[in-house]
Amino acid sequence: MRCPSALPDERERLEALAQYGLTSERPLPSLDPVVQIAAHVFDAPVAAVNMIGRDEVFFAASTGVGACDMGRDVSFCAHAITQDDVLVVEDARIDARFHDNPLVTGPAQIRFYAGAPVRSPEGHALGALCVIDSRPRGFFSGEERARLKEMAKLVSDRLELRRLEVAGQDSLRAFEKIALTSPNAILCLDRAAIVTAMNPAAEAAFGCEAAGSVGKGVEQLLPAWGESTVRARLAREDRSCKPGVEASEDLIGLRADGSRFPLEVVSSSIAAGEEPNLMLVLRDVAEQRHQEDELFRLANFDPVSGLPNRQMFETRLGDLADGERPVAVLAIGLARLQEINDTLGRDSGDAILGKIAQRLSSSLRGSDVVGRLGSDEFGICLAGVGDPLRASEAAAVAMAAVGQPIWAEGGEIRLEAYAGIALCPSHGSDPAELLGNASLALQEARKGVAGGSSLFVPALRMHAVARRKFDAELHRAVEREELQLYYQPQVRLSDGRLTGAEALLRWNHPERGVLSPAAFLPALEASSLSAVVGNWIIDKACAQAAVWRRALAPDFRISINLFAAQFRCGRLRAIVNEAMERYGLPGGAVELEITETTVLDDEALFLPLLEGLSEDGVQIAFDDFGTGFASLSLLARYPLTHLKIDKSFVQKAFSSDRDRAIVEAITRLAHELRLEVIAEGVESARYLQFCKDIGCDEAQGFFIGRPAPPAQFSAAWSSAHLASAPRSLAARAARGA
Repeated sequence: MRCPSALPDERERLEALAQYGLTSERPLPSLDPVVQIAAHVFDAPVAAVNMIGRDEVFFAASTGVGACDMGRDVSFCAHAITQDDVLVVEDARIDARFHDNPLVTGPAQIRFYAGAPVRSPEGHALGALCVIDSRPRGFFSGEERARLKEMAKLVSDRLELRRLEVAGQDSLRAFEKIALTSPNAILCLDRAAIVTAMNPAAEAAFGCEAAGSVGKGVEQLLPAWGESTVRARLAREDRSCKPGVEASEDLIGLRADGSRFPLEVVSSSIAAGEEPNLMLVLRDVAEQRHQEDELFRLANFDPVSGLPNRQMFETRLGDLADGERPVAVLAIGLARLQEINDTLGRDSGDAILGKIAQRLSSSLRGSDVVGRLGSDEFGICLAGVGDPLRASEAAAVAMAAVGQPIWAEGGEIRLEAYAGIALCPSHGSDPAELLGNASLALQEARKGVAGGSSLFVPALRMHAVARRKFDAELHRAVEREELQLYYQPQVRLSDGRLTGAEALLRWNHPERGVLSPAAFLPALEASSLSAVVGNWIIDKACAQAAVWRRALAPDFRISINLFAAQFRCGRLRAIVNEAMERYGLPGGAVELEITETTVLDDEALFLPLLEGLSEDGVQIAFDDFGTGFASLSLLARYPLTHLKIDKSFVQKAFSSDRDRAIVEAITRLAHELRLEVIAEGVESARYLQFCKDIGCDEAQGFFIGRPAPPAQFSAAWSSAHLASAPRSLAARAARGA
């Protein structure tokens, strides 16, 4: 576990924190709505505003928090305040900073964390607004990070009122010192309603200088206030046993130029010698309402398109789907949106989404509702439509609107769409069920050509339930550590020596025994778990490689297959380097395998990451080369060290002179590019000899060794066996085994 770093301004930071008068026994109730909305917006069971003290931390507000260690050394938020951006931990169990943290291994079981620093007006980090989950998450988007930072600013605004209140309770001098830097307009009044102090923010708000207002009655600034109002306020505070501020009704402020503006006044008494003064914190009502509207917008509307988000859309759908009148629900899915984001940038992609949202809204009747359901999915609710033909026609109109050309970055862009349709009451009347059924129909439509639509049928739900059950089993498999790594040996063909092994995933299912990758890998790749499991594989395989470099071969190399989601999680390079550092491995001891078809799906993302890993000394291999595009240009562009020719491609070459010539040419080209070639699927002596004849450098397959768990692999390739391995392999080849 890594303890959080102390900040360079630690002394000043703690002094700033003390100005708020917050403790674990004195939280700030005005922050409760913010953490509740944060938990809702980010779909997190826990959200909190965590203040970081000298040795301990405490919550200024929280929701969903149970008993946990409140030491600063174990606090995630204590790490968050050391950086300007949002701290995101996708899976704490495989993060070097937190994997052995008591908050991860203990009852709290934190797996996911995202925290944005909360700062004082002077810029000192006081704590963090965080959302927490006991389940790992593979991705936290830039949009979500920006939203969390925006909500952290709202926390800072509410904390400022608390700071001023505490300062006022201490002394007039302390209050005046803090008020100078406060963004809020502040006045101090004596019992006679005379202005005794006025901060710069109040000067700006009222358009006058303090020199011209101090010593005069407050009615020049607040016409409705006078001596009787001030005395009544002070008297109420004298009788109150509870510390705190008191909010008044809205008032009208009077500027020096005679214009009037709405204000809310929050009052508190401050010590000023023997006679208390009244502190007034003035907030523009319009600004306050803007913050309230902003919280509502964050909770209910998509910030990119301006449309209702999934929750608000579902609420409006519920208002229409009352079971008494028909309603059609359309799920409109976009094609190639990720490609646009990659080529033109996220800002251009968001602008295009905004235009599509406008077009969809314009294509509807006034009684219909459109919302954004996901990154590339919109929802449309058609009131009074129960006929599938009419719903299909409406879907065609919506998809046609999406398909109209859009000018962006100096060129024309055309998007295509798919549509899923569900009808109320035929396919249910519950809003969530209807929306889910429309999304299932959309998934079916995506299997066909763009521009097509699909109507929900019950069989889609049955298939989805089966997939969800399998997905749940996968999650339990991860939690119960049912996933295991098997290792298949790789040997050098010139002398039969062991060069390394490929780490292969297996599922030790409690009922069905050990499952091969074909039984679960496609579902895992499509699951949110893929990045988490992939990162676990990196850690586990590197740990095993370190053992075998000591016990079997000093230059042992471990080959690890990557999931596409690991590239998109944003920390792949750091995760690989942290694992190598943790187990003392040089870069050459790790080889990352990725297929050519995978990199072509998102080359703008994958190539820079692979180049960075190559700079770190990590070896890169194209797996299954020949089964995809087999693009020779990829061999030149990517920082490869190895090329793995797929088993099926080698088998064709074994029986066809033309295919043999192709494989030989690829092998020669790879060698010209200084790449080593590994033949996969060597299952007989004939294949072994063939691979040697065409110039392959290494090989793996059942003839050399089947995938095995670590203990069995170690026994099979022990030092005694290694000494005779070349002779044994040659003898088996000679016998035609």
